[in-house]
Amino acid sequence: MRSSPVAVVRRLAPALFVLVLCTTLFVVAQRPAISAADEAALAAQFRFTEMPIALPENLPQKSVRVVNPRYKHIRSWISSVGAAISINDLDGRGVANDLCLVDTRSDAAIVTPAPAGGENYQPFVLNPAPLPMNDVIAPMGCVPGDYNGDGWTDLLVYYWGRTPVVFLHRGQQGPLSLASYQPTELIASSTGPGGTYQGKQWNTNAVAVADFDGDGHPDLGVFNYFPESGVLDPHGQPNVQMNHSMSRATNAGGAHILRWTGATATSVSFEEEPAIDPRFATGWTLGASSADLDGDLLPELYLANDFGQDRMFHNRSTRGDIRFELVEGERDALTPKSLVVGHDSFKGMSIEFGDLNGNGQFDAFVSNITTSWGLEESNLTWINTESSEAGARAKLEKGIAPFRNEAADLDMAWTGWGWDSKMADFDNSGHLAVVQACGFVKGTINRFNWLQELAMSNDLLLENPDMWPKAEPGDDIAGHEPMAFWVRDGDDRFVNISAKLGLAVPIPTRGVAVADTDGDGGQEFAIARQWGAPAFYRNESANRGDFVGLRLHRPATAGAAAGPIGTPAYGAKVVVTTADGRRQVAQLDGGGGHSGKRSFDVFFGLGDQGSQPVSAEISWRDLQGTARVQKVDLAAGWHDLMLTDQVKEVAAK
Repeated sequence: MRSSPVAVVRRLAPALFVLVLCTTLFVVAQRPAISAADEAALAAQFRFTEMPIALPENLPQKSVRVVNPRYKHIRSWISSVGAAISINDLDGRGVANDLCLVDTRSDAAIVTPAPAGGENYQPFVLNPAPLPMNDVIAPMGCVPGDYNGDGWTDLLVYYWGRTPVVFLHRGQQGPLSLASYQPTELIASSTGPGGTYQGKQWNTNAVAVADFDGDGHPDLGVFNYFPESGVLDPHGQPNVQMNHSMSRATNAGGAHILRWTGATATSVSFEEEPAIDPRFATGWTLGASSADLDGDLLPELYLANDFGQDRMFHNRSTRGDIRFELVEGERDALTPKSLVVGHDSFKGMSIEFGDLNGNGQFDAFVSNITTSWGLEESNLTWINTESSEAGARAKLEKGIAPFRNEAADLDMAWTGWGWDSKMADFDNSGHLAVVQACGFVKGTINRFNWLQELAMSNDLLLENPDMWPKAEPGDDIAGHEPMAFWVRDGDDRFVNISAKLGLAVPIPTRGVAVADTDGDGGQEFAIARQWGAPAFYRNESANRGDFVGLRLHRPATAGAAAGPIGTPAYGAKVVVTTADGRRQVAQLDGGGGHSGKRSFDVFFGLGDQGSQPVSAEISWRDLQGTARVQKVDLAAGWHDLMLTDQVKEVAAK
């Protein structure tokens, strides 16, 4: 017997009500998209010109790596990292206009001048000879730093297949070349037949440099992705493995915290410290960074972990003893677990600290995998919940991370397969933009369906590489995603205007580096592309605001008088207050993130400040580890400041 129309309507009424309710709530929840006119107006504030980066001639041009036999069917996945880039003052001429990069096509760490930065030398490869090497080692990143305190910028290169090498600058003025550097082991190693490397097989993908124990010298955090094994050895042992979970993996290579213990003009030494509880030290770390949140000039540490929980640590170190204690975010009834510090199940790819909302406190941005119709997690925009360092200290001492995720509210939650990110004020407006590298494996056949099946597999299968679906040359997994360029609009949301600026090149990118390479008050950036040519973007924005740029030094301890002004004041923090009462905070960044490293400059955009001075509160530790703080008034422009027991302006070299 057929039902009457009235009976049908009655039966369907609950479902129709739910459908209408959900549709209504969805429509109400949608925030209005930015108009084309407003987006064009935002983009008009910026202009970048892409410039090629000079590379040595006759280098090999590969497109995939040779890997361990157990990884052969996923060799494109294994080959998906390694492109890296940094900008700094390597030749001691006073301007950060030199690059150190890793080009995966040649598996080479390369030093080269920045385009339009006053090139005065030819690009060259950082060859670690006479130190032992072998043909199953590949560089993964390059971190500039004055590791022996002589005033000259050295280079730390980290690898898959061996421990890092420190290329100490020999302290000789003139054009840079390979002869300018002395390769030095970071960790003592052994040499096999024919001078081959037979030391520890570290597989490093993240390095953070900061003064962790407050003694005035740079310490190192070296974070290994794969466990010690022959990842790139085609004749290697079958003991290699993958992550044993998609959301709680803790079988990675592990964290190594290395405390600076001494140096001469020709050497530097570090000692490994048991600074992190072993329970939290074996995540698959792809990004690491630090910032002083509580005002004690001992930087907190954040590890962005792939396949599991990110970890944040409160720095409880004393001089000569580095110690980190785990802190986690607070959760309420409306907050998903993965949006709480230390509880996420996302794929942490990088971490960057900066003052995103301009209130004088550090916030943070974490890249994750956010590809639509693929693995759509969420970037994490951690906004500091405290208005003062004292408030942050009170939280940290209780084991609470003082951050709340506002990625969705700020429209920064979804980009693509995210990697390194850097915050910088490119138009000197007083507001930070965020450059974010994106993309995974470029090919012609979309294999996201296989990846989705893998993501839904039982965790017990994942550790075995044989259980992973193929990822070989020709396969594509989020391989055409361009980088993102996030800027704040008039409604305090962020808009990705990468395409409007001509930055939307469909090649996977990895590292981002930032510096004012020509000293004109406009910050440039460079990008490392995975299996593609690196690129440099010159800042040609026409209507930039005023700025204050600081080069913060401590006295060099072992350098010649004719050398650079001093050594970087690692850990120094600056809070500027403009005439209208607005506060911004920034730090001398010793190096953090995924595979990109900014210059040591501390830079503030001031907007339309004009000739009015800004008040700058500078906090630092001297070379004896004593905490100092001083307020100074600064005019717009560049300043070289020497930090001893007080702040003193010195002449630039």
